[in-house]
Amino acid sequence: MGKKGVDAVEIGVSESFTKTVTETDAYLFAGITGDFYPIHVNEEFAKTTRFKTRIVHGALLVGFISTVMAKVNGHIPPPGGVSYRYDMKFVGPVFFGDTITTTLTVCEKKPERNEIICDATCTNQKGDAVLTGQTVMKVLKES
Repeated sequence: MGKKGVDAVEIGVSESFTKTVTETDAYLFAGITGDFYPIHVNEEFAKTTRFKTRIVHGALLVGFISTVMAKVNGHIPPPGGVSYRYDMKFVGPVFFGDTITTTLTVCEKKPERNEIICDATCTNQKGDAVLTGQTVMKVLKES
């Protein structure tokens, strides 16, 4: 019989997702969330900032982490787990047209808490980190 729960995932397991972020992605995200802060949607305003152009919402990157968490979840037998904690630091801007690779690597397991902790990184096409942090998955118990 296979391993269950937290024991089913080995430390070092890594999953990734890559996407080129478009202006459309940013506007759809703004419409869904209501975040129309001008640095994301107003080029004239953005020109006055240190970035000199619009940047993608940082929270969109957290959505990419959720996408990769689903891949990590695929290593756990049903009923799987749910992500419930994110500790992220945005360390660089994401511009329209950047290709972002989001990677989660299992770095720790806490069987007593049914938790899997993953290091999270998002890098652009140049290999520069734009987000670093960790996320935690709570492994669900069988009913």
